[in-house]
Amino acid sequence: MTDTFLLTLTPRQLPALRGWRATPALLAYRLGLGPHLLRAEGAVPPRGALMVVGDQGYDGLGQAGPLCQELLGECRNRGLAGAVLDFDRRLPPLEAACARLDGLFARHGLALYVPEGYAPAAPHGRVMIPSALSGGSLELRLEEAGERYGPERLVLALELRREDFPLPSPSGGGRPLSREELEGMRRRLSPSVFFSRELCARYFTYMDGEGAPHFVLFDDGDTLARKAEVARRAGVRTFLAPWTQVAPFAGRLGIPRLQAPEAGGRRR
Repeated sequence: MTDTFLLTLTPRQLPALRGWRATPALLAYRLGLGPHLLRAEGAVPPRGALMVVGDQGYDGLGQAGPLCQELLGECRNRGLAGAVLDFDRRLPPLEAACARLDGLFARHGLALYVPEGYAPAAPHGRVMIPSALSGGSLELRLEEAGERYGPERLVLALELRREDFPLPSPSGGGRPLSREELEGMRRRLSPSVFFSRELCARYFTYMDGEGAPHFVLFDDGDTLARKAEVARRAGVRTFLAPWTQVAPFAGRLGIPRLQAPEAGGRRR
């Protein structure tokens, strides 16, 4: 079986994807009030690309019907292959839109990718599972999701995560770290770094200035490649990832290159 890579990027970044066999997922759309679909000015998606639709700026009001027709029309008029619903919130109008889009897109042969929280509303859609965990096991996470939805419906959403967790961490969440912050901590603390087979991530611990323990969990190209391998063993062969994060590791992740035309070939 072959892998499918869906790479999120802005319209300006599209030239960087030339030479790679991957589907661009365009970061050029969001929901506005109404709700209505808003597209970045001047964005011309290539045919066969996906649209990524964020919910930033949406106030949670309005009817789903007009929005669904706008999404369908955008896909059909511009030759898009479908939509990635990048919804961070669970809102009734968005659930209604997801359910209606599921049927509309299925009838028109379009792909729909939804967060796991919206999976019950989209039985025909592909379900995105985040690669980053703060506990448990990625292998078990994918196995359980595969039993619930079917592995062929799953998409592993790869992401370079860097987080600093206080211990204990009642919320299960940590403070996001920039690459520069993480590198600075490693230079300053010189910690012993370990690899978690369950999380497929690297980690180290340290004590802050007040004597409180911390747990730092982070990804790199190697951990992303290992997460992709865990997914493949679970029958998951579709991956969604931000191009800016994975570009340095594209070959290691298994993103195939397009074959260059043979030198001296005849032009038509």
